[in-house]
Amino acid sequence: MLNNWNIRFWEYEFFSPHWLWLMLIIPVAILLMYSLEKNRKGDIKFSRKTEDQRSIGATWILRLREGIIILYGLIAVLLIFAMAKPFHWSQYDNFDTHYKNGIDIILAMDVSLSMLTRDFEPNRLEASKEVAKEFIDERNGDRIGLVVYAGEAYTACPATLDYNVLKEQIDKINGDRIEGGTAIGTGLGTAVTRLRSDSIASKVIILLTDGSNNSGELSPEMAAELALSKNIRVYTIGVGSKGNAQSPVITPFGIQYQSMPVEIDEMTLMKIASITNGQYFRATDTESLKSIYKEIEKLEKRKMEDLHFKTEPPSNPQGFLNWAAILALLTWSLKYFTFRISE
Repeated sequence: MLNNWNIRFWEYEFFSPHWLWLMLIIPVAILLMYSLEKNRKGDIKFSRKTEDQRSIGATWILRLREGIIILYGLIAVLLIFAMAKPFHWSQYDNFDTHYKNGIDIILAMDVSLSMLTRDFEPNRLEASKEVAKEFIDERNGDRIGLVVYAGEAYTACPATLDYNVLKEQIDKINGDRIEGGTAIGTGLGTAVTRLRSDSIASKVIILLTDGSNNSGELSPEMAAELALSKNIRVYTIGVGSKGNAQSPVITPFGIQYQSMPVEIDEMTLMKIASITNGQYFRATDTESLKSIYKEIEKLEKRKMEDLHFKTEPPSNPQGFLNWAAILALLTWSLKYFTFRISE
């Protein structure tokens, strides 16, 4: 219903745009009508001087007559737009959607022991896995892969369009069979190697960690420079609440939980993001982590939708005709009730 009043002409395309050339006549017609109105003689003879006539005349009547001329011009413009047969693709749903270009994404996820900290429900690692799977479910046409790292790194799943396989691999990951520590540089470097040089233009790594780099031969800064050289944008996410949290500690009796301060090397994560033209985010709970993934999705708008319309949409001049009718009624009312001119 609202579309029947939309006259934002810049949002429309036109089946018969040649009618729009008539717009060039409108200014000339308005100037001609204004000139005739200005030189028009009165209907009543008046023998006194011109100055006396002006002293008893009403300026607002002259302005009103000029306004009516403008209204005539606006009506003509609206009618010309209507004759040009406007149509709007977004108001037409008879199409198929295909994706011409997706995004190559690698999720680089920290699985070190500290990811079992219980400031997320049930812990940081499980919450990160669930949010990552939700992010994957929202994608369409993107190749997504998974790199897992702690003190070393490995590719859990190469970039793929088979999201079911990818999510199965995410469910399986943990830090049980990987060297301890947090090698952020190694994790990032491994993710960079998983994005092929012949990959599409838009390449993204989402690096998630809850600590600071304390192992590995490749520094985070060097890994970031490597990503930059391959035109890869890196979004970094620091996972952890503020203050203290129940963190796992290895003891002779197994893993015990103690209240320990949350320490994330945010400066390094910010630097990685800055070098690669990405952005750093801090997730303090599951909801904020979900919001971060949504924000990254908004920032990466490189996917192009190819809309294959099955038929041409119908023209929709109704909005222009509706407003032309309203302005015509307004013009007639002003003339009839103000000047008592019966049309």
